[in-house]
Amino acid sequence: MNPLEHCYPSVDIIIPHFKRRDMLERSLDSLEKTRYPSMGIIVVDNGGTEAGLVFLVKRYRNARLLRLPENRGYAGGCNAGLKNSSADYVVFMNDDTTHDPLWLDHLVTAALEDDRTGALQPKILSLQSRAQGKKVFDYAGAAGGLIDRLGYPYCLGRTFFSIESDQGQYDSPQEIFWASGVAMFAKRAVAEELGGFDEEFFMQMEEIDLSWRMKLAGYQVRSVPSSLVLHEGGASLPGGSAQKIYFNHRNNIAMLLKNRSTAGLFWVIPLRFLLDLAAALFYLTRFPGGLKKSGAVFRAMGSTLSHFGVIMQKRKAVQRSRVVAEKIIFRHSPLSLLFQQR
Repeated sequence: MNPLEHCYPSVDIIIPHFKRRDMLERSLDSLEKTRYPSMGIIVVDNGGTEAGLVFLVKRYRNARLLRLPENRGYAGGCNAGLKNSSADYVVFMNDDTTHDPLWLDHLVTAALEDDRTGALQPKILSLQSRAQGKKVFDYAGAAGGLIDRLGYPYCLGRTFFSIESDQGQYDSPQEIFWASGVAMFAKRAVAEELGGFDEEFFMQMEEIDLSWRMKLAGYQVRSVPSSLVLHEGGASLPGGSAQKIYFNHRNNIAMLLKNRSTAGLFWVIPLRFLLDLAAALFYLTRFPGGLKKSGAVFRAMGSTLSHFGVIMQKRKAVQRSRVVAEKIIFRHSPLSLLFQQR
């Protein structure tokens, strides 16, 4: 029996937006074709100054605009939308996405099948490759997020050094570690219970941190490959930019400090310090603009040290809510995908 046959729980699509109106309009045009009948849209304008945004959003059914006085990043924009939603479920979504008309039906159906659902992720393919007649997974989420024991994220269909074509190899729903912020479907009550995204992250890895906290609190994070979303990618920060390197290194260490067990931190943090030094040297010697990129790693280290007390306070709150042991959290995770790849 189809769980949606007699019941359509409400869903709000929360889209943080900063400039690039053309992408937002394309995404809203696509959402307009979504067949799910109980869907609202909250566009969160992150301190932008674009003219006519109010009139753009009003063109779409059940869409509303929430303006913020400053740019609070993806994390802050999503949290603002979350606070203004009363829906049963929310989808934290990038504004450079397009969607299969039934993408949301599949996600809601999967959520209704398991009361322990915290977050779900659709299959995410590259929009550019699809325009070329190919089916290549998107780097930012692919078929579902995973993580190794050192804290390096990767995906079903995407590792550090390669991205796979979609040939149906991940078309069975399965447990994953994190749901991509490209299109992260979440039970609103669970997201609120856990405090939403960590706004100190601003952008990059905030969805991994929230997914991790969900798993620690006993909720499920799973893939729903029957749901399809296409993603342009690189719209907020170009891949490999110094600023993206800074956010990735800074937020990854903060995420580890908050969420790993005490025993895990004793061996992970020293090893990660050495690996980050190696990464800084790699950027310096192998990439154009290497000095700036290498410096971004050291800036990330400095930021972590200067905010260490704040991070530890957050850690206390996360560990108090823990109901799942570390060995369960990492039971499917390799020691290091980096070493395996080499």
